[in-house]
Amino acid sequence: MNFKEIFDTYTWDDIKSSIYSKTAQDVEQALHRNKCTLEDFKALISPAADMYLEQMAQMSHRHTQKRFGKTIQLYAPLYLSNECNNICTYCGFSFDNKLKRKTLNDAELLTEAKYLLNEGFKHVLLVTGEANYIVNLPYFLNAIKILKPLFSNITIEVQPLDEDEYKTLHNAGVYSVLVYQETYHREVYKHYHPKGKKSNFNYRLETPDRIGNAGIHKIGLGILLGLEDWRTDSFFCALHLDYLQRNYWKSKYSISFPRMRPAEGIIEPNVVVSDKELTQLICAYRIFNPDVELSVSTRESEHFRNNIIPLGVTSMSAGSKTNPGGYVVDQQALEQFEISDERSVNDFSNIIKEQGYEVVWKDWENFK
Repeated sequence: MNFKEIFDTYTWDDIKSSIYSKTAQDVEQALHRNKCTLEDFKALISPAADMYLEQMAQMSHRHTQKRFGKTIQLYAPLYLSNECNNICTYCGFSFDNKLKRKTLNDAELLTEAKYLLNEGFKHVLLVTGEANYIVNLPYFLNAIKILKPLFSNITIEVQPLDEDEYKTLHNAGVYSVLVYQETYHREVYKHYHPKGKKSNFNYRLETPDRIGNAGIHKIGLGILLGLEDWRTDSFFCALHLDYLQRNYWKSKYSISFPRMRPAEGIIEPNVVVSDKELTQLICAYRIFNPDVELSVSTRESEHFRNNIIPLGVTSMSAGSKTNPGGYVVDQQALEQFEISDERSVNDFSNIIKEQGYEVVWKDWENFK
């Protein structure tokens, strides 16, 4: 049974009702269980868990220390293109936004890469809009050929691809693929994605299966916090993670927590997720799955990022630019969204070290 078949046995309203009906007793049982179930995860993300946040944070800290030690991996996004064929109501790259479009050529890509290398990065995340006629498999393969001698690990966050394309990228040197469902609310997904290939809910939902079948080393999941009820969406993301780990057990996994940020032409968040709620969600994931890597980007504020370091995250970006060529080549090109934490890599690294943590520049598998 693939994930779509499992997913279709659930309904959004039933899961939401189940989460919001969890009690303090359910939370306590989850916190005292040796191995959390998906029902326990519901309790940990429920409103009833609010009064247990301090206990959850302490447990999350212990799990992280035991599994990952006092280390934070730093990575940088390298935006290759802001060309996009999709209309997405929350994204600055949306096709209907009248903005300067840019795709890096070989020389520009190398210039941006050398900047990141000089900053100390060994782990790079390649990001594009979804424009198959410009940023496609041949373009990706060329970029990887240029970057592979420079970086220890290459992660991509691009349009969903077919299984054979993922196999080709895997063979070319891609270590990890990130693909976010954005929201698992099937009925309103079309509202946020009215035009383009991304409007195909099922094709996107089945993407991690294709990535797993292709043998990619690590698969990254996530939702866009702010589109729909974060608790219900997060349950479905955890359900997806649980399925993938059981079926593609050779792969590693990561979860990211992007909250909606201001960008050209976007809608206001449908749901506002507070810092406290995001902390609860991160701790819930760490307790539910001590082995999964948890990532927080520069979308978040300095204050939040400083304080979340010991509470479960393992991977953070720093000094990020979200426009193609944003580091050196074309600093005026329109960004995908506004970042919040604008500190330099050096300044943020010092914050990590001041808290007694080590900065890791490569992926965990190579670090160990």
